Amino acid sequence: MANKTVSLVLGSGGARGLAHIGVINWLDEQGYDIKSISGSSMGALIGGIYATGKLQVYTDWVTQLEKLDVLRLLDFSFGEAGLIKGERITKVLRDLIGDHRIEDLPLSYTAVATDLDNQKEVWLNEGSLFDAIRASMAIPSIFTPVDHHGKRLVDGGLLNPIPIAPTLKDKTDLTIAVNLSAPASAKAAAATPQVKKPEQESYHEKILQFIDDLQRRVLRDEPGDMGMFDIIANSLDAMQNTIARFKLAAYAPDLIINIPSNSCTFYEFYRAEELIEIGRRKTEEACNGSH
Repeated sequence: MANKTVSLVLGSGGARGLAHIGVINWLDEQGYDIKSISGSSMGALIGGIYATGKLQVYTDWVTQLEKLDVLRLLDFSFGEAGLIKGERITKVLRDLIGDHRIEDLPLSYTAVATDLDNQKEVWLNEGSLFDAIRASMAIPSIFTPVDHHGKRLVDGGLLNPIPIAPTLKDKTDLTIAVNLSAPASAKAAAATPQVKKPEQESYHEKILQFIDDLQRRVLRDEPGDMGMFDIIANSLDAMQNTIARFKLAAYAPDLIINIPSNSCTFYEFYRAEELIEIGRRKTEEACNGSH
C-alpha cells in the first residue's frame, strides 16, 4: 500500500499521543503520502507540528525531557477554571515551531475541540494553528478553556477522541486512524525503563527521587491510592475509550493502528522514546498485517 495518499486520524490520549510520532515516521519512511490530518488533543498537536514540517525539531526537544522539565512547563492557575493555564507550554512550542495559519499549511488539517456551552464538537480548520491546538488540548479541570469567537472550547476528545468524520470528504486512497485507547497490553505495561546517563546517577538521581516523592504527595495521598490527576485522567480515559469504540464502528477507517491504553500514564511525557517506538512497532504490525 506504499505510495498511496493517506488521510491520517490522530486520537487523543495524553502522553500516549507521543506514539503518533512513531506512526508518522514509519508511514513516511515507507512512502505513504499523508495529504490530510484530523486530530483531537495530542493528536491535534502532533498532526499540526507535522504539517509545519517541524516534527523532527519537536521530536529532538521532547525526547530530551525529564520529569523535572515536565513539571517546569506547568503554569498553575489557582482559583481559575483549570489547574494549568497552558500558556507556558504554548509559548515554548510557538518558539520551537513558529506560529502558522492553518490555511497556509501544505496539507489539509483539522483540530477538533468541544464547545462547552453548546455541547457540540467544533472543527478548527482555519486561523492560528496553535490557537486551534491549544483549544483541542484544553482538558477540563486541568487546562483552562479557550475563548474562541465567543465560544468556550475544551478538549476535543470529550466528544470525538478519534475524529474520522472531518476526513470523510477527502479524496485520498486510505484513511488510517490511530486509536490511543486500545485494550491494555501486558507487553506495554512492562515497558523498558529509560537508561540513565552516567551524569544522572548523583545529582539528577536525587532530583528524580524528589519528584517521585512530590508526585506521591500531590497526585496520591498514599502509595497505591489515586490522586486528583489520576482520577481525572482515568475518568477521561474510561469515557473516551467508550466513545472511541462507537466512532470506529460508525466511521470504519481502512486501517486502525491500536496503541495500548496502558502504554503510559496520562502525564508521562518524559517517556517519549519508548512511546515513539511503540508507535512505530504498532504501525508496522498493522500495515503488514493488512496485506
